[in-house]
Amino acid sequence: MTQEPYPGELTAALNVIGGKWKVPILCELRRASRRFGELRRLIPGVSEKVLIQQLREMEADGVVSREIFDEVPPRVEYSLTAYGLSLSEALRPLGAWGAAHQRRATSTPEVPTVEARQPRRHRLPVTPAVRRTRPVRRPGTDRLGTAGLVPRLA
Repeated sequence: MTQEPYPGELTAALNVIGGKWKVPILCELRRASRRFGELRRLIPGVSEKVLIQQLREMEADGVVSREIFDEVPPRVEYSLTAYGLSLSEALRPLGAWGAAHQRRATSTPEVPTVEARQPRRHRLPVTPAVRRTRPVRRPGTDRLGTAGLVPRLA
């Protein structure tokens, strides 16, 4: 019996696109083949090291192809494979969901109507005689409520 490498199909898909920069890379490569420097300029905030790492992972997964041109200076272009294009198409519904989520999050929150609010629980009114069933001790007083020889005011 072979053990599955992933607990579920969704986890397998998320492992391929997991990472902060993989989806922006996919979006840029979907538009056209790009050189490394172009990708670095088009995706602000990504470091050179991380971009190289993400591109290598995507190449290992078969999503991105790396083509080396025999020129001086050497030129390398990255493009999506057919498998990468299918992944990009699979992400379109997720992008539509994200757009709907943004609209929902930025819209004015609904104020619940009076009927929709939960009733507040109030205490029943208690008469003063019932309220104090035991003597109240104040700090610095003895059992009778006096502090030494000073009579208690109240």
